[in-house]
Amino acid sequence: MAVCSTTRGPRGKGGSPVDRQAHWQQVYTDKAPDQVIWYQSEPTLSLELIAAAGLPPRAAVLDVGGGASRLAGRLLDWGYRPAVLDIAAALEQTRRGLGGRADQVAWFEFDITTFHPPHRFDLWHDRAVFHFPTDPADRAAYLATLARTLNPGGQVVMGAFALDGPTKCSGLEIVQYDAPKLLATLGERFERLEERREEHTTPGGGIQNFGFYRLRWLGA
Repeated sequence: MAVCSTTRGPRGKGGSPVDRQAHWQQVYTDKAPDQVIWYQSEPTLSLELIAAAGLPPRAAVLDVGGGASRLAGRLLDWGYRPAVLDIAAALEQTRRGLGGRADQVAWFEFDITTFHPPHRFDLWHDRAVFHFPTDPADRAAYLATLARTLNPGGQVVMGAFALDGPTKCSGLEIVQYDAPKLLATLGERFERLEERREEHTTPGGGIQNFGFYRLRWLGA
């Protein structure tokens, strides 16, 4: 098991990584993991798209922003080597939920814009992180992290708020995406493989519309 952390990084419109960390720490202090609005009892669509990627046994999968997700446990069930990257203390809550299996997961407490992986991964999973960077510099830093983390030819499963989805989340402005806008933002080194839509029901009963995309990164 690896547990790493950092609070350093560049400043942007969304604040420095230190500011972002303080924001999300407060969110998880104020609410239990199953009360945050993005909570899922089962990451069904993410699992369907990961299954469609056809990964080999023991594939390395990075779950970006997955600190309160149950995805890591499901990936262990499938025989993969999961890692979870999150900026907030939600990592500790997920580790406790896995019990003795937590040692089979690599845990990274980092801001996505400053993460340097110990090795490359076969699949990058991001549900509801990429729509938060509103500053082009932060989006560029996110993509630079992806480029040094994912194997060329590796796949990306990404979920972001749709054009008819929320305009804010947890008090922060977000960027809505459809497939053309997302691909234009990501750049020409990404190939779209699959597109799905999800209506996420929040713990309070609200509906949030997501677009989910499975992509192949062609390499730098």
